[in-house]
Amino acid sequence: MPLILHPHEIGENDRPTVGGKAFALARLVRAGFQVPGFLSIASGAYREFVSQAGLGERIMLELHRKEFKQMRWEEIWDCATRIRNLFLRAAMPVGLAQELRQAVSVQFGERPVAVRSSAPDEDDAQSSFAGLHESHLNLRGAEAIIDHTRKVWASLWSDAALLYRQELKLDVAQSAMAVVVQEMAPGERSGIAFSQNPSEPSQAVVEAVHGLNQGLVDGAVEPDRWVVDRDFGRIMGHTPARRERWAVAGTAGIELAALPDERAQRPPLASDEVQAVYELAKRAEAHFGRPQDVEWTIVDGRLLLLQSRPVTTRPQAEAGDQRAWYLSLHRSFDNLKALRRRIEHEQIPAMIQAAEALAGVELPALSDPELIAEIRRRWEINDRWVKVYWSDFIPFAHGIRLFGQVYNDALRPADPYEFIDLLTRTDMASLARNRLLEQLADQVRCNPDMAACLKRGDCGEQVPAFQRSLEAFIGRFGDLSCTVTGGTQCAGATRPLERLLLELAAHPGRSAGGESGQGALEKRVQQFAAAFPEQKRAEALEILELARASYRLRDDDNIHLGRIEAQLTAALQEGRRRLESGSVKEPSTRSELNDFLESVKLDSPAERSPARSNAQAASTVAPRQLVGQPAGPGVARGSARVVRRHADLDGFCHGEVLVCDAVDPNMTFVVPLAAAVVERRGGMLIHGAIIAREYGLPCVTGIPDATELIRTGDPLTVDGYLGIVTVSRGGSINAYSA
Repeated sequence: MPLILHPHEIGENDRPTVGGKAFALARLVRAGFQVPGFLSIASGAYREFVSQAGLGERIMLELHRKEFKQMRWEEIWDCATRIRNLFLRAAMPVGLAQELRQAVSVQFGERPVAVRSSAPDEDDAQSSFAGLHESHLNLRGAEAIIDHTRKVWASLWSDAALLYRQELKLDVAQSAMAVVVQEMAPGERSGIAFSQNPSEPSQAVVEAVHGLNQGLVDGAVEPDRWVVDRDFGRIMGHTPARRERWAVAGTAGIELAALPDERAQRPPLASDEVQAVYELAKRAEAHFGRPQDVEWTIVDGRLLLLQSRPVTTRPQAEAGDQRAWYLSLHRSFDNLKALRRRIEHEQIPAMIQAAEALAGVELPALSDPELIAEIRRRWEINDRWVKVYWSDFIPFAHGIRLFGQVYNDALRPADPYEFIDLLTRTDMASLARNRLLEQLADQVRCNPDMAACLKRGDCGEQVPAFQRSLEAFIGRFGDLSCTVTGGTQCAGATRPLERLLLELAAHPGRSAGGESGQGALEKRVQQFAAAFPEQKRAEALEILELARASYRLRDDDNIHLGRIEAQLTAALQEGRRRLESGSVKEPSTRSELNDFLESVKLDSPAERSPARSNAQAASTVAPRQLVGQPAGPGVARGSARVVRRHADLDGFCHGEVLVCDAVDPNMTFVVPLAAAVVERRGGMLIHGAIIAREYGLPCVTGIPDATELIRTGDPLTVDGYLGIVTVSRGGSINAYSA
């Protein structure tokens, strides 16, 4: 069968070859609907590209590093990033490139086109895939069309598409992608229409914006919305939008611009036009025999149908499975900018202020009833900020993902995580803590008396200035014995801080930021900007700055949250102390305090037992090689230090490999001592990967049962390039890194 088909060449049995979108468009053309001209690049072209480039086996390798159901959202995104980079870097087979170049040149010349996905299982009655695969608009010339066809093919393996296929139980290994190349319609007004409202069957919905549809689809432009009675075609209601911007064709793709005042003053559609759009959707429904989700545009007064798909409802995820929820965290550039302003200018200052205010309360001076009220108040404050963490801080992480795709699409590096290097050397709170620790350790290196007094525990008498520095550190960051920043005395009367300083002082200092320095970083930034047309460089640099803020918050959020939780923990400790000492005499007060303390559960490592997913089986397994996700380049060897609880950090020695369930920002003070980092949780955006990259350490994440399969003292070789950890039991090992 031909790899490129015109609409009249697409038959009734060709859906598996041309995909749902092209198949529907061909049917609409034959039925007399006004549809912009298009070509279909059949799925056979995708298969030829994948086969000749040798991508099939590499895709399956990436998908099977770990059982898909066990993969968190960060790991799925990492997997999708690596696969996308394979497509970006693979050369188009010469014969296929010539065939594509000839077809699109003859059909479109230099006229602008849209390149859209058309997977065989897309736009089906049971699986719409709406918005999950990529579309690229306003492309000119054969080379641009061919290049963006590869990007559409790669979007078959996006995190969103992978999760959706998992929900629908589709066979990922059999997936393929066809593509529609469609002439761009320079729409003056555009929108979508549901011939039947998914939430109210007796109604239809029409949404419209000035300009092109891309702004509406991306969520960057708010649409006017009309509700139409399906039986009589009568407009039942109109919800006007704040008409501020519109999407227009620019010199390099689609651009958002300020909407002219004369357009902003009126809705995109008049009443008769709303009814015309509804009639178009109703005709499409009659043609396909089921309710349709229609995309349309108006050009020179002509109403054109751009695409039509069945109205579908996504299946419900299994209870407890939040991965699909993470897909809702994808945010537009403009949304992320607004989110950043709120986080940096409102929420973070408010969190700091709240923690400082709580720290100023003298808990021992409170009466028993006052202490109970204070515990309740602190619990409510902590709970409120935890909710902010999930609603705002977690979605803001998408700033890193946005930059990663922009960087990789522009520069096509061999390392799909090269972009992370432009985000390091940010002013993270945990790095500020570690720098202060290194300064204290340097004093100990230079003064034997300080080392001696730390060992004896009498620095206050021998070197009072140094003791004051220690107390200032504890006042800001805690004594490092607690799972939350600012906590103290969680390990009884001992303070891990003193032992950590002695260990740091015994070895050369290690600072974050890598070896390249600020000058090299600035050069890399300039190379990144130079990869864009001049008119796009300012936006590219703005995306980079947004990503740096997002990267910094991935570490800082837990530090700020930890300071508030530390104040709640302090109140809980005071309550428990009073109960244990018997100082609460009033029976009703004692009962109320006891009941409340029993009911409070903090979602932190201090309040949980260590996770053991396959504990019984793992205790008898002694694997030699474990495969995970490469998250920090380099190779290092060292003895394992398995950390299941925060207390296990006490005793961490220079040159050991940190092995844990997940590195929390409140335990990264040992990272300057580590030779490498190994985690059960996976992903380039988890805290362990971020902090390892800052210190230039090899890092492997996403190893199932890492803390069960590896034992403290096991000699490890950590390959952060390939994502492999080798266990060499039965002998000693000297640490090295490369």
